[in-house]
Amino acid sequence: MSKVIKSPTKRHRNLDRIDRAILSALQADGRMSNVALAEKVHLSPSPCLERVKRLEAAGYITGYSAQLDADMLGYGKVAFIQVTLERTTEEVFLEFKNEVKKSDFVAECHMVAGGYDYLLKVRFEDMENYRSVLERIVRFPGVSQTHTYMVIEQVKIVTDVPLD
Repeated sequence: MSKVIKSPTKRHRNLDRIDRAILSALQADGRMSNVALAEKVHLSPSPCLERVKRLEAAGYITGYSAQLDADMLGYGKVAFIQVTLERTTEEVFLEFKNEVKKSDFVAECHMVAGGYDYLLKVRFEDMENYRSVLERIVRFPGVSQTHTYMVIEQVKIVTDVPLD
């Protein structure tokens, strides 16, 4: 007799049409007032605010932020750097991650499976600045090797999470 393996229930299935509409509207404009949001999702303001608070408490909404112009702030250039660690132990991973979290030039860091250990997205002003960024990265704990891919053109940048 073979076992039937059920896929885990996804958390997002607990969201109804109105919750999804709220999330969609706030993704598009996090500064939207509760009154405007309530109007957009066809609720009165009080139940709308209750739903937003429930979505925040449940972790669906993790924060609100403004999108800034990286060029104007001196971080307009982007590169992806593959990082290979000299050893893959829990201690080395932890030390590396702690250093990454302290580094303002690292926009994203992903542990990956494959031919290297981490993929970093870094932001910098120019090639001179990139050189200092790379010099700092190679001094991170446990780094054995790096490979850099310079971004020539950013074709698509999406921060929204699909809600279908």
